[in-house]
Amino acid sequence: MRKIKILTVVGARPQFIKAAALSRAIKKFNNNSDSIKVEESIVHTGQHYDDNMSKIFFDQLKIPHPEINLEVGSGLHGKQTGMMLEKLEEVAIDKKPDWMLIYGDTNSTLAAAIAASKLHIPIAHVEAGLRSFNRKMPEEVNRVVADHLSRILLCPTDTAVKNLSNEGITDRVYQIGDVMYDSVLFNFKLAVGGSNIIEQLGLVSGQYYLATIHRAENTDEPQRLQNIINAFSQIDATIVLPLHPRTKNTLGVSLKKLAGNVLITAPVAYLDMLMLEKNASVILTDSGGVQKEAYWASVPCITLRDETEWIELVDAGVNQIAGADTAAILDAVEKVGQVADRLKSTNTRLYGDGNTAEKIVEKLVFSSSL
Repeated sequence: MRKIKILTVVGARPQFIKAAALSRAIKKFNNNSDSIKVEESIVHTGQHYDDNMSKIFFDQLKIPHPEINLEVGSGLHGKQTGMMLEKLEEVAIDKKPDWMLIYGDTNSTLAAAIAASKLHIPIAHVEAGLRSFNRKMPEEVNRVVADHLSRILLCPTDTAVKNLSNEGITDRVYQIGDVMYDSVLFNFKLAVGGSNIIEQLGLVSGQYYLATIHRAENTDEPQRLQNIINAFSQIDATIVLPLHPRTKNTLGVSLKKLAGNVLITAPVAYLDMLMLEKNASVILTDSGGVQKEAYWASVPCITLRDETEWIELVDAGVNQIAGADTAAILDAVEKVGQVADRLKSTNTRLYGDGNTAEKIVEKLVFSSSL
């Protein structure tokens, strides 16, 4: 019997949620295969410490616990990436995987890609080809480097494939859909029976906005953040704002000056977040993942950034880019009715059919023999 060993590297909560879909697909593959078995080892770099990543997080979302936790923690980009690189190299030498599997664009992604390439371990990059074309974003640098070091590139969209082609990467590039869609389909079902956040916060479905702000381009720029808050204060609706620690630190004493329509909560668990998204009337966010979750929940989205990697949503008219300009945000709010109509009328599946994880396993198994 042939064995294929995969070393999966994750460092943040969204990556665990995506990786869980692949772990389920691996289990399904192994149950149906008599000649090939896939062995997965999950490594948590510890890049992001998250209070919500407790035992309940793993059990509730049916996520495998990481086999190894490097416990690197937060820090400056160079120091953090360097520590992860050193420790991942040791793990990779010990495990001798056939594949180093990486997700997205975090420092964990970058460190794993560099460690694997130095050890001549083939890299499979999930969410390959995404580009914001803003090199000031550390995530953009991470994803570009990871793509150019990877053996196979697993793209969520046609746009991602074109981005790679424009950079001269055309070999072993596959458009397989978005594994996050697999995860959302699975977890929406869990959220319905596993979350009471709507009742807990005293909200009424369809009668509030949901906002998330966490990217450095907003939280590290006080004026941008203030512009967003100014827009919030002029919106005639309750705005639920789960407050990211970085955002809270930047706001400081200004927190007390927030308008009464802004309902601040602590960061919420993933199933709670899905329920908040699904029951919101509008979502305002600078998160890439939340933009897509808004689409899958059929909720109009306003992106609080100057660009997005998920340009398909903008082209389809279901996501408006407003940046951090107060007037632009308010103008986007005025147009959400049009966006809602488009969401109701579109049947297009922009990100696959919900079976991306199974396709990833097939590519890993097939490519291992090349």
